[in-house]
Amino acid sequence: MKRAGLILAVLLVVAAGFSLLAWRQYQAFLATPLSIPQGGIVFELTPGSSGASIVSRLSDAGHTEAGWPWKLLMRLQPAVYRAGEYRIEHGVTPPQLLRQLEEGRVIHYEITLIEGWTFAQLIEALGNDPVLEHELDIADPWAWDPGTLFEGMTHPEGWFLPETYRFIRGDSDRDILERAHAGMNEVLGEAWSQRMPDLPLEEPYELLILASIIEKETAVDAERDRIAGVFTRRLQKGMRLQTDPTVIYGIKNFDGNLTRRHLARKTPYNTYQIKGLPPGPIASPGAAALEAALYPAQSDYLYFVSKKDGTHQFSAT
Repeated sequence: MKRAGLILAVLLVVAAGFSLLAWRQYQAFLATPLSIPQGGIVFELTPGSSGASIVSRLSDAGHTEAGWPWKLLMRLQPAVYRAGEYRIEHGVTPPQLLRQLEEGRVIHYEITLIEGWTFAQLIEALGNDPVLEHELDIADPWAWDPGTLFEGMTHPEGWFLPETYRFIRGDSDRDILERAHAGMNEVLGEAWSQRMPDLPLEEPYELLILASIIEKETAVDAERDRIAGVFTRRLQKGMRLQTDPTVIYGIKNFDGNLTRRHLARKTPYNTYQIKGLPPGPIASPGAAALEAALYPAQSDYLYFVSKKDGTHQFSAT
């Protein structure tokens, strides 16, 4: 009887020793970073990936060792891991990694749509992005019918807000285009609600057209409201706008050389030949151009001419 009790006591001591050792090993496992190189790695998680498959892939790549500590960790911290593309940084520990995958902290990319870009330039930029999925089929932006994507839109020019858009792998060019259109709708609607009562504009679309012309006429912040003032006064007086960027926009495959022959040719966008605004925007205006169109500078200027340094000389005569 005494011998059996002694054996039981020894077994309990041994078990306690093993438990303490295992616990220490587990705590060391939790605090030890994975074998991730400097600069980190990109790890793509497919939908429905289990914890075991994640550990297996990391183990096969030499970043960790599969074993009971991983199983215990995932049993103690059950979670659903979100699909996506992750950057696993050097120094990350097992609990930190699982938390990152659980919270869906995936890699974000950026694409910037530039103020003054035409729709054709915008589509080219989206098509050239190496990460975006390419769902749009717009071989000829001039001939594309935007009504197939945006109900009621007859002309896509100007309807997309220039901004930097963040996205993740799996997002598409169509996603960015839809977000940019929603952004412009919101900004334009807010701007129109704050317009000055005496502006010679009848609807938000005309504000968009005027802002696009201002955007193309100057990249100098300090000049925008003065240029807006010139165009606003010309519209109020019934004068032609006579602005080169509109003429250029109306010339398909423009070669960079604007001639007198171009200025004399009557097109819907030739503001030397037509009165008032052209039928649509000529580019995507940014927030600053929209603000200038809303609040044109008060003066007697009716003309401006380039000083060949990016700025303009303004005159009343």
